Amino acid sequence: MTADDARARERGSGAEQVRTVLAAAESLTVVTDTFSCELIGSGLHGVDDDGRVLLHLPADSRPAVEAAVAPRGALAAVLKFTDVAPVAVRDRVRARVTLAGWLTSAGTAPGPCGTAELRMDTAHIALETDAGTTTVGLDELALARPDVLARCEAVMLTHLVDDHGDVVALLTRLIEGRLLQGVIRVWPLAMNRNGLILRLEHAHTHQDVHLPFPSPLREPAEAGDRVQELLAAARACLRGSRLPSRP
Repeated sequence: MTADDARARERGSGAEQVRTVLAAAESLTVVTDTFSCELIGSGLHGVDDDGRVLLHLPADSRPAVEAAVAPRGALAAVLKFTDVAPVAVRDRVRARVTLAGWLTSAGTAPGPCGTAELRMDTAHIALETDAGTTTVGLDELALARPDVLARCEAVMLTHLVDDHGDVVALLTRLIEGRLLQGVIRVWPLAMNRNGLILRLEHAHTHQDVHLPFPSPLREPAEAGDRVQELLAAARACLRGSRLPSRP
C-alpha cells in the first residue's frame, strides 16, 4: 500500500475530502479581480449532486451585483474554503479547498430584498492538506460524496473533548508506546467514516495517528458503536501495543 493509498483509507479520496469540506463549511471567501468578500453563516452556499457550488446571497451583495453586470453574465472568481478543526489543537487548519471558475446568475428568489442565486461553473479544484496540494478532477468531484459525518463531526469532537476526556486518554492505549514519548497533550483531530484521528502534541511539534474503525460507518448513528469498539480494544490491550488494523 502506497502512502497515498494509506491516506485515502484514513481521510477518503481527494474528491471525497473536497466534498466533505464543502458540505461542512459555514464560511467562504469570494475573490475576483476587483474585490475579496468573506461570507459567514449557514445557508449562504449549497452543493448540488454534481458537486457544483451554489451561492445564496442578498441581491445587493457585491458578488451578486458584479456577476449581474459582468461581460456575458460570467464573473471570473475564486472560492476559498477552509476546514478548521473544531477543537483547540495546534495548527487547526486541516485543509483548504480552492475552486476557480465563473459565477453566473441562476435567478433571484422572491423576498423583501430578493436573494440572488449564483452558480459556480468550476474549471479548477485544488485541495491543500499537510500532505501537500493536489488537483481534483471535475468528474471525480461529481462522482464523490461527502463523508457521512461531514455535518456532525464538529459536534461529536467537541462533545468528546468537553465531556469525555477520559475516553481520549484511554484510546492512547492503542498507540505504540514510542509514539507517546514526550507527548504533552492528545486531542481528537478528526473523525470520519473510516476512523478517529488523534493529534499527539509535543512541546514544539505534533504527530497525527489514525485509529481505524473495525468497519466503515454507513451512517452517523453508527459512530457511537464504533467508538465503543475502539474503547473495548483499548481496555483489552497493554500500552505499547501496535495500532489495530482493519481486516
